[in-house]
Amino acid sequence: MPWQRLIREWLLYVGIMSVLFVLLFRDTGLIGVIAGLLVSGPLYLAFGAVLAKFGYQRKSLKQLRTEAPVRGSKRSSGGSDTVDANKPRPKPAPTSRTGGAPTKSNAKRRR
Repeated sequence: MPWQRLIREWLLYVGIMSVLFVLLFRDTGLIGVIAGLLVSGPLYLAFGAVLAKFGYQRKSLKQLRTEAPVRGSKRSSGGSDTVDANKPRPKPAPTSRTGGAPTKSNAKRRR
């Protein structure tokens, strides 16, 4: 469980939100706002722990940046599993809404 990462993210959130709340709610009491921010920490950590128990691992920005060039090269290689943006999509099968399937009134007329 990446506790340090979760705590660092929560502290960043608390810092940004406390500055915003002080600027926006300067005239009103800040005790409720500060209490809400402090209560959000344990809730955030508990939610992260539950997600980690189910196997969720969020990737860091560093990991996403290293994977981005790999994904781009896969697209340009023209693999069979990728979709080419220049090719037109095949037409869907005709249905009664698109006018391709006979309706009940058409079936009676044909008899």
